[in-house]
Amino acid sequence: MAFLALSHVSFTYPQAGNAVLRDVSFSLEKGEFAALCGVTGSGKSTLLRMLKRELTPLGTLEGSRIFRDTPLESLDDLTAASAVGFVMQQPEQQIVTDKVWHELAFGLENLGLSQGEMARRIAETASYFGIGDWFERPVSTLSGGQKQLLNLASILVMQPEVLLLDEPTAQLDPIAASEFLTTLRRLNEDLGLTILIAEHRLEELVPLCSRMLVMQEGRIAADGAPAGLIQKIRDVPGMLEAMPAACRIHAALSDEPDSPLTVRDGRHFIESHYPNTIRSLPAEKKTIPEEAALTFENVWFRYDRHSPDILRGMELHVRCGEIFCILGGNGSGKSTTLRAAAGLLRPYQGTIRIFGKKLREYRNQTLYKECLAMLPQDVQTVFLMDTVREELEACHADPGMLPFDLSDILEQHPYDLSGGQQQMAALAKVLATDPKLLLLDEPTKGMDAGAKQQFTAALRQLQECGVTVVIVTHDVEFAAACADRCAMCFGGQIVSAEAPEHFFSEHMFYTTAVSRMTRGYFDHVIHAEQAVRLCQMNGGRSCS
Repeated sequence: MAFLALSHVSFTYPQAGNAVLRDVSFSLEKGEFAALCGVTGSGKSTLLRMLKRELTPLGTLEGSRIFRDTPLESLDDLTAASAVGFVMQQPEQQIVTDKVWHELAFGLENLGLSQGEMARRIAETASYFGIGDWFERPVSTLSGGQKQLLNLASILVMQPEVLLLDEPTAQLDPIAASEFLTTLRRLNEDLGLTILIAEHRLEELVPLCSRMLVMQEGRIAADGAPAGLIQKIRDVPGMLEAMPAACRIHAALSDEPDSPLTVRDGRHFIESHYPNTIRSLPAEKKTIPEEAALTFENVWFRYDRHSPDILRGMELHVRCGEIFCILGGNGSGKSTTLRAAAGLLRPYQGTIRIFGKKLREYRNQTLYKECLAMLPQDVQTVFLMDTVREELEACHADPGMLPFDLSDILEQHPYDLSGGQQQMAALAKVLATDPKLLLLDEPTKGMDAGAKQQFTAALRQLQECGVTVVIVTHDVEFAAACADRCAMCFGGQIVSAEAPEHFFSEHMFYTTAVSRMTRGYFDHVIHAEQAVRLCQMNGGRSCS
């Protein structure tokens, strides 16, 4: 018998017409590291929750769920709670205590362990995860990456046999995400921990995992080792676009069955098959007016008198009509910058100007009347009604006038939408105010590759209508695809701001996989499409 398995499982939410899971059968062997892939709405999160008894959603369930030869329903409470661990997408939703060490102890207290056993496990786990330096700190002072690492540690301290993770890197910067995934790989190799992780960010995950399960419309559409699976998923909508850059480049240029997965192997494929006589593509010239839409002049801000400064002499200049992306680590001041620009925070020093006018001179809500709008990171906070149609009617938004189509979701409850659909519905609400300056905080969180492409197209249409867009994001691939300029925020300051081709070509860590893959061989290449074009322009021997 398999270690963990679903057999002919189907599931339908209450009052839903269609099943979310449809006759799903698969098994995991002990010690496997498997990635669960699929476009938004394909059933990944629901499938994961089927494997954790306490998180099983309400609805109609058919089929069987087995753990170590025992139905999940028949497991004793202690085994069910501790043997299968679950890490959620949003760290704040899983943290329940005020101090780091309290969080590590919480699960053990509920398991009824002795004080001595608790102390031993906490000390060992804190040492393994490098938590010692912030062991006594309040959870509220941690960065996003630290919170997610604490979530993982608070699960591992209970010594589970299976670890389930639902998009755990969605809110992490690229470096923190990479470290988190590397930690999972260590746990799999060092402890033999069985891992099943659902993710949209597959660039680094796919090379680490030993197996991929691809979902399509509630079913398992493909299952196997990553290298040999790429050719098989070309017919699964939206999946090839989500694969690592090396896979996408290889698929566009070759019919060979096994695909490179890593930056190193992708670079070897390019260099061994194509010369670099032509090193760069013709530069695309784009004229952006010098007139400023948003400026920060020596802006300083702290959340209270005794806390450290978050913004430290911030200088920022965003031009009218450009799409401007701000990147940087968790806690660097990105979201604070956005909230200050929206007038939600008041700096104690410096000047913020919106279209040349000082922010404090906008009175009587004039800042939010056909001038500025902000879409927060948690878009669910903007929804008040029972359907998307009612949401749009309440703010006098005409679905037919939007730069994207919401017709398929108008009758759905906003909370029932996928992450990408929620972003588009929330964007429709803020666009109803007809803003000239649009501020977006992590807008691609929870979006699959196809949704990101649609979102980018919508932003381009807004830009053509004269809207200036400022985006805070951890998603370097999205920033490279949509931005006119990208900026690095560090220590409460903007330390660089350049066009994407230069920005990503000069950074080692905050850069795209394609840039790392082609650096020194091709010049200023940051997209897979650019790499494919240069390979084709250079010719080379047949790869078939």
